[in-house]
Amino acid sequence: MNYLICFSLFLLSFTNSAQERKPQTNHLDSIVLGSGCFWGAEKRYEALDGVIDAVSGYADGSGFKATYRNIIKKSNKYNPNNYAEVVKVTFNRNEISLEQILQHFYEHHDPTQVNRQGNDVGTQYRSTILYNSEQQKAAAVDVTKQFQTLLTNAGFGNIATSIKPLETFYAAEEYHQDYLAKNPNGYCPDLRTGVTFNQQKIAKRDNSALLEGKQILVIDAPFCPYCEKFKIETAKGYAGSIPLTFRTADQLHDLEIKTPTWATPTIILLEQGKEVFARQGYVSRDEFYKIVGAFKLGKGEAFNVAFNKGTDNRYCKQYEIFKNTPDGVFIDKLSGAKLFDTRDRFNSNSGWLSFTKPVKGAVYEKPDHSFGMVRTEIRAVESDIHLGHVFDDGPNGQLRYCINATVLEFVPRS
Repeated sequence: MNYLICFSLFLLSFTNSAQERKPQTNHLDSIVLGSGCFWGAEKRYEALDGVIDAVSGYADGSGFKATYRNIIKKSNKYNPNNYAEVVKVTFNRNEISLEQILQHFYEHHDPTQVNRQGNDVGTQYRSTILYNSEQQKAAAVDVTKQFQTLLTNAGFGNIATSIKPLETFYAAEEYHQDYLAKNPNGYCPDLRTGVTFNQQKIAKRDNSALLEGKQILVIDAPFCPYCEKFKIETAKGYAGSIPLTFRTADQLHDLEIKTPTWATPTIILLEQGKEVFARQGYVSRDEFYKIVGAFKLGKGEAFNVAFNKGTDNRYCKQYEIFKNTPDGVFIDKLSGAKLFDTRDRFNSNSGWLSFTKPVKGAVYEKPDHSFGMVRTEIRAVESDIHLGHVFDDGPNGQLRYCINATVLEFVPRS
């Protein structure tokens, strides 16, 4: 008898332990949300703690097969029965609530727009919440009422989001899934109104510095992988004399900007607070410095040297300024990176600045067979601009780095 009791208790204990180890799938739920193009929305939902998966797809349509090719046809662009681009968000209710997901949904697009988001126009881009239970419907209605009050107080119009029961969700084609990760050189659509559920007063950004002289402005956004890639791969090494500033689309007050600000990142060149050039989407480091080069150098001699492998005139004005500067370093005119030190400068009587060596790691060499000659070109590591050539006829058997002065700036040693 005692043996049977002990064995029963053991089985009960084992069963309870197994239940504790079993994944609690009863805490999983999903909801289908449409807020314009599904590419950026999918990525933003996946970044939320507690979201298990986000799948791009189509829903809330009828009359034809739900495929991307079909929903973008001209005949369906304004078809009220067109399928909407949506994202099915699967989440753990123990880690994130439906209300939090719906708040995120409303904060990251403009729900007052009808059948469009930004430049995307058509019924497939409508704002919609497709629920799977009465509890979800009640939550959607409640969160919508809350956000409408906030939008009204901020001067926006009425929410156009439809709240309907989900009938069928169709997963989009494979190339649409994780689209931003598969296409690393694009942009993220940032269509926020700037209104948030957390109405804590946020200090207005001071843009007074952006109203003076030349400025490089980059519009970025949270949950934007292209923005992070730009910061890490393109902008990280920039230390040029034209200031580089990051702002979100709702922080551009007092600036005269003509380009739509919904694509992030967007590079905008400003003069006295007015846009003179803009480029939407991710740009590589080489393209970034060519943009900055045209902005700072114009299209004259210095630009030709930097980007077309040109050469300064002998004894040019910049050479005469730099040949006898006091102790200090010469930096890349575009990136601000240190390139050469006055301690390694010497007078070669060639009419070009000459150095026995560069700053360690600042330049790299490249074969140059132009004009029928065999030479070794010197380029800047950070900006990749052309600097000059290196020869083996320096003093005391050293090298001679023959460098164009027009692509340099001088900084006294502190």
